[in-house]
Amino acid sequence: MLRHREVKGLLFYFALVISVAMLCAMLLQVPAVWLVLIPSILIVGGFFIFTNRRYKDIERLSEYVRSIAAGSETLDIRDNEEGELSILKNDIYRVTRMLSEQSDDLKGEKNKLTDAISDISHQLKTPLTSMTVMADLLHEPEVSDNKRREFARHQLVQLERMEWLVTSLLKLSKMDAGGIVFKTQEVSVAELIDRSLQPLLIPIELKEIHVQVEGEPDVHYTGDLHWSMEAIGNVLKNAVEHTQPGGKLTISYTSNILFTEIQIADSGSGIPKQELPYIFQRFYKGTHAKEGSVGIGLALVQQIIKSQNGEIDVQSKEGEGTVFRITFYKNNRK
Repeated sequence: MLRHREVKGLLFYFALVISVAMLCAMLLQVPAVWLVLIPSILIVGGFFIFTNRRYKDIERLSEYVRSIAAGSETLDIRDNEEGELSILKNDIYRVTRMLSEQSDDLKGEKNKLTDAISDISHQLKTPLTSMTVMADLLHEPEVSDNKRREFARHQLVQLERMEWLVTSLLKLSKMDAGGIVFKTQEVSVAELIDRSLQPLLIPIELKEIHVQVEGEPDVHYTGDLHWSMEAIGNVLKNAVEHTQPGGKLTISYTSNILFTEIQIADSGSGIPKQELPYIFQRFYKGTHAKEGSVGIGLALVQQIIKSQNGEIDVQSKEGEGTVFRITFYKNNRK
């Protein structure tokens, strides 16, 4: 309480009134009734003025809190005076700023969720519309058996596309919410590459793509083999799809004291320079995206790599191929 400037002033005022009264009693021999009445009036008046100022400060503080509750974010009640009331003002201001920042974060997350729902709705609308049209055609009696089989096959393709989209979005949502725990185990890069290539051996053979793997067998990193296979598999799948028949796919990996690096280079169509900054954005589809692409594969890859203390970047030149560089750091950089 004594830290407050007004309290110190009030106590000094009381001491001054009493001192003056005692001095008058000693030197001027003022009647006792006046010596009691006048100091009492001055003390009561001073106390009233002090209390009135305190209540006004508290009232302003209450108005500030009510304004904040009503949605105002521009008020500032901080002051540099000493005392408990000033400390309370500054504490309330800090709390309101923190709540305001949290509110802004929540608004940002809400906008992201709205955009995501809009994107998902857009991505699902096309296959659903196509399936609805084909379902209506299947009811037509004049449709031949060959056409019915074709429509059924198209519906199956659309269903598989929708399943992949929903599954990928669920994975991304879980990662965003921190709902996936990545293992921290020693992963052999040679095993990772071999297992990631297995599902692609048939399209590689059909397109007669030459695959070259370069790296020492003892190269390792700390991460999650299952999720890393999904990330590397997506990158390899993109490379195979965009490489012309008879092309080349080179996978190399090295390790040093700081990080383990995997490079995946193809001789495919490449990525235009103006599109490179956007290829990891969700739902972004580049010029050379294949028909039916939803633009979510590389976004999933980036999220998986980042969740394992890594990063991914790309270098490409249109018509000359693409190189993806994946780096897993050995020390936590977060």
